[in-house]
Amino acid sequence: MKNEKTKNENEASGVKKQAEMKAEEGTEAKTEAKTEAKTEAEKEKTETKPFEVDRRSVYKCVQCGTCRSVCPVFEAVGWESANTRGRMLIIKSLLEGRVPSEDVLPSLATCTTCGICAAKCPAGANPPEVVEEARSELVRLGITTEGQEKLRSTITGTGNSFGESRDRLHWLPEAERSKLPEKSDYVYFVGCFDSYRYPEFAKKTFEVLQHFGVTLLPDEHCCASPLLRTGFKPDAEKIMEHNLEQIRKVGAHTLITGCAGCYTTLKNNYPGNLRVISLPEFLAEHLGDLKLKHLDLKVTYHDPCHLGRHNGVYDAPREVIEAICELKEMKNIRENSRCCGGGGGVRIGYPDISLELARKRLEDVPEGVDYIVTSCPLCVRNLRDGGGDIEVIDIIELVAMALE
Repeated sequence: MKNEKTKNENEASGVKKQAEMKAEEGTEAKTEAKTEAKTEAEKEKTETKPFEVDRRSVYKCVQCGTCRSVCPVFEAVGWESANTRGRMLIIKSLLEGRVPSEDVLPSLATCTTCGICAAKCPAGANPPEVVEEARSELVRLGITTEGQEKLRSTITGTGNSFGESRDRLHWLPEAERSKLPEKSDYVYFVGCFDSYRYPEFAKKTFEVLQHFGVTLLPDEHCCASPLLRTGFKPDAEKIMEHNLEQIRKVGAHTLITGCAGCYTTLKNNYPGNLRVISLPEFLAEHLGDLKLKHLDLKVTYHDPCHLGRHNGVYDAPREVIEAICELKEMKNIRENSRCCGGGGGVRIGYPDISLELARKRLEDVPEGVDYIVTSCPLCVRNLRDGGGDIEVIDIIELVAMALE
């Protein structure tokens, strides 16, 4: 009996040991699997896909240097790496195996993506597009500036580029909010600047648009332009999807915006078949309905890059202005217009360069004008910060004067 008991105990002990060994093997297997997965993840992170952008546009650049004579950043700083030719050379070297590092950031991050290089390029290259792609690649590889990261966390965390309260309609009295149509084919996309820095622009714009049955989005977020321009595509796509859901809730097919940055993003980067109209285009289409009085003023007009060179909207704002007062053109206009310096993330990352570009643009203002008019709140801000003697106003402010 004793032997049998000992035998049973030994068998039980053996079974237990086998179970422990199996469990140990299972744990080891799991640990190995986790380690393998971790190693693969680290490998993917460190040995990720090589730097890649649209090679066709890069290799169209024949290094002729035409862009050097028109690049506003190059004129301001004088670095060879800060003109379009220099940037394209750097991007080409990255394509051909140079290891991307932080030393390329000053070149790529100082481009305002104004597009004048593309307008003048005899070979038909599109450097602003290439620069934006290159920025996205650097972000993917973990190479960013502190300013870029701050902008990203602000927008993804608060839904706007200023880190303000999510209540974008603070400028609209509660009584008026309750009257907003829940459904409409037309939506006024306000944008971050007009919501939080120039609410008077938003209010004046909506006072005009509401007579045409236009409504507002229940929970508008940033259009995602700052994220796209600085390389954060995945974050931009999430923001865009949120806004698209808000648009679907309202049932709108047409968006109207007074921000040039929002306009080019909604029009060219959002998926689907949305009709996007800039505020100057909408105003020009409805001049007969607005009953504007003529004002004894002389003004000049600054073409925003995103509205003008990027989308060809030149005539509409001038039609609106000339219906109200005398227009005296600047020295460089339409496709030759100088950038104000506010775009492409340069205002945030390199404020000194941004303001130098604004000051240069103000040198183009003709004598004897009462106002500088533009159709972009970012241009308004940067030109005002440029320190000129003539007041800079948005086109909706001029319209509001004529409606009074």
